[in-house]
Amino acid sequence: MPNVTVLDHPLLRHKLALLRDKTTTTAMFRQVAREISLLMAYEVTRDLPLEPIEIETPLETMQAEHLVGKKLCIVSILRAGNGILEGMLDLVPSARVGHIGLYRDPSTLQPVEYYLKLPSDVADRLVILVDPMLATGHSADAAASRLKQAGVTAMKFVCLLAAPEGVASFTAAHPDVPVFTGAIDRELDSHGYIRPGLGDAGDRFYGTR
Repeated sequence: MPNVTVLDHPLLRHKLALLRDKTTTTAMFRQVAREISLLMAYEVTRDLPLEPIEIETPLETMQAEHLVGKKLCIVSILRAGNGILEGMLDLVPSARVGHIGLYRDPSTLQPVEYYLKLPSDVADRLVILVDPMLATGHSADAAASRLKQAGVTAMKFVCLLAAPEGVASFTAAHPDVPVFTGAIDRELDSHGYIRPGLGDAGDRFYGTR
């Protein structure tokens, strides 16, 4: 699929299998999701721009590199997005953080916004929008649209799992936003859950299943 990257590192695939397993405990689910998020952050930030800088090692002066200008903002779609956010912050602790609160209306499957908090300079940053699941694509679409309304012009979307329907819907609405995922599963069921999936990510993160 255009503009969609499935991250197939062996460690990520192994850890994703642990997340899918229904016997995985809440504590283990959180830990493994955090580890996967760090691996995904490494790949998603691969093309960040660098510029030369002069530093002194204990032995001599040298030309090194550091990131150019304003850096990242990671925006979590509440509540389950926070499970990915923490792992990414392990890798880029200086990143700014934003939150978008959305819940899915159970009858229409459409997103309803209830919270928004973004850094004042979010429009000047590369935004990494995170949510564990890209199912129908409605929540991710609404969140990306809200960020564009806030002036964001550089954005990537990261999820643990995606459904073909969600990928198609999101990329049609936002062809300028690259999607990074751990896997694209078979389908959505009649309740909007990804199959085979891993269940409700929020419930599994917070032990509310």
